[in-house]
Amino acid sequence: MEFSEHIKTANVENVVLRQPLHPPSRGTLCVTGHHLLFSEREEGSGRQVLLLLRNIDATEKRISGSSGTLTLKCKDLRVLQLDIPGMEQCLNIAHSIETLSCLDRVSETYPFFYRPPDLSLQEPWGLSSPEKYFSHTKELHDSWRLSSVNREYSVCPSYTTAVIVPKDVNDDMLVKVAKFRQGGRFPVLCYYHQKNGVVIMRSSQPLTGANRKRCREDELLLQAVIDTSDKGYIIDTRSSQQAQQARMTGGGFESKSCYNNWKRLHRQMERGKALQESLIKLVEACGDESHNMDRWLSKLENSKWLSHVQTALSTAGLLAECVERDGHSVLVHGSEGTDSTLLISTLAQLIMDPCCRTMEGFLALLEREWVQAGHPFQQRCAHSAYSHTRLQQESPVFLLLLDCVWQLWRQFPLALGFSETLLLRLATEAYASDYGTFLCNSDQERCLLEVKKKTHCLFQALLRPKEREIYSNPLYEHTELAIWPSVHPQSLQLWKGFFLRWTQQTRHLEEAQEEIRNMVIEWGRLVLS
Repeated sequence: MEFSEHIKTANVENVVLRQPLHPPSRGTLCVTGHHLLFSEREEGSGRQVLLLLRNIDATEKRISGSSGTLTLKCKDLRVLQLDIPGMEQCLNIAHSIETLSCLDRVSETYPFFYRPPDLSLQEPWGLSSPEKYFSHTKELHDSWRLSSVNREYSVCPSYTTAVIVPKDVNDDMLVKVAKFRQGGRFPVLCYYHQKNGVVIMRSSQPLTGANRKRCREDELLLQAVIDTSDKGYIIDTRSSQQAQQARMTGGGFESKSCYNNWKRLHRQMERGKALQESLIKLVEACGDESHNMDRWLSKLENSKWLSHVQTALSTAGLLAECVERDGHSVLVHGSEGTDSTLLISTLAQLIMDPCCRTMEGFLALLEREWVQAGHPFQQRCAHSAYSHTRLQQESPVFLLLLDCVWQLWRQFPLALGFSETLLLRLATEAYASDYGTFLCNSDQERCLLEVKKKTHCLFQALLRPKEREIYSNPLYEHTELAIWPSVHPQSLQLWKGFFLRWTQQTRHLEEAQEEIRNMVIEWGRLVLS
């Protein structure tokens, strides 16, 4: 497809741009296949605004006489206004934006065209993989093995080709277990706790159905994880009632009689539409310009976003307690095992493991637990809070994770090796990116489209020296201790840096934080010299 087919008007002069934190400016607007480019006309200014079309969540048109106004509401919550002379030009620009901002074919998106001079497509892709994790964790080798049962993605379409499983469970058994788990997501290891040798595993729900169907191989797999004298925990991210209802549609849960060494704990976590609606209400509250504090607090509470943050952190804390304090292995799953399961397994690892709290360790954790573990980014992040199109699969689970990590960062300002700036960058990149890291819904899809050959890896780019300096935490101090978050309502705050990032108040806060950061870095240099 030629992008030019969708561009009826490529350039417009005398456009006025109104954007947060800047005075209105007049200049030239240019539409390309992937970007809007605004160049300020004022002599000596040379200021430009480059906006990735994929970042535009909603376009609103208003025609007045012979001119028009376009309001662009972005996925990073920025709202831009373009005053365009000429009604036809305005409508043409709007049509181009609406078409090019939501191209269906992944291979037509900008990451396949982005070629920065300091990155090469020949560089190895990514930071981590099940193979690397298994190789580096020598303690696993006695009781666990690396299986390539999924090498053609035939057993589980949303898993990687290699997975870590108990040594006593052969590949034929894994095939049978996969048929007993939704989407083929059989239990696999995602974390080994160095202090006591217990593990976290994740999967999808078992397909017991109304007839209480059993799978002997599934039972043997879970038994192989723990000693016969030990016990394990199953954390189900659904309520007991939801798990019971799932049996009526072919799903279900592990019964006590068949998994007698495993104790099931239910912790209901909202997902899907409920989470998306919560985000929409929160963003609406943040855009309320009435300046009425009671109304603002009421809207904030009604959005229930901070309740979701609290639930996620407390459930992750429960998982970490089972592993760190009680010394028992845990299996985590909900229904599909691609959303809240990944959310709490990631947070629990951050709580317990200091290696995951460095900048490189955190990015490797995201790669293992989200990109490789089959979180469907393309579906979940198709739109943000402003879009008038509501797709069934949308859900801001990854944004919820980043908010939870921000809460940890705020409560433990010395314990994490990265800054809030990194979390803000990741929140933006998940919805619209120059890089291929968050494209597609699974490793299989990325393989089919050759994403790793034809696009650049975001995580590697963030670890380049210049970028690393921007996103690292100058106050970081390594600690082997677990960081247990407080989940009391008074301990959790609205993530102003993201949800209010385009307000003047937050800009002043950012400037103050940057100044403090520079002072700390300079002080560190003086100490070293």
